[in-house]
Amino acid sequence: MSNPDKPLRLLLGFDYGSKQIGVAVGQVITGQARELCVLKAQNGVPDWQKVEALIKEWQPDAIVVGLPLNMDGSPSEMSERAEKFARRLNGRFNLPVHTHDERLTTYEAKGERMAQGQRGGSYRDNPVDALAAALLLEGWLAEHP
Repeated sequence: MSNPDKPLRLLLGFDYGSKQIGVAVGQVITGQARELCVLKAQNGVPDWQKVEALIKEWQPDAIVVGLPLNMDGSPSEMSERAEKFARRLNGRFNLPVHTHDERLTTYEAKGERMAQGQRGGSYRDNPVDALAAALLLEGWLAEHP
């Protein structure tokens, strides 16, 4: 059972996508997050056993799911799917699930990768989804000190 009065210490962040879902872990105390992994998805559906294994391993106090809104802030088809994914996480694992506007995190993640020397076009081999998850988690933490 989740306790709404329990202090948040550890969070898992998910950068939802139809083919890949980036996962990151974040600390409330430091406000920082780091990449964990990228889960494969079939039409937006992850291997729920792998999600469960991550939740058992990290035992987060809450989960943050990136909401890919349109640039004008309106919902997109993908943001509706991300919200459905967030509801499924909540229903399966009985943890508080928050959504966070992640419009620019993938763009920002690609910029960070390029700054680290990665050439564009190789994102399939070296996906930025987990980095995007870490960035959206840090964004959520910054807004919820």
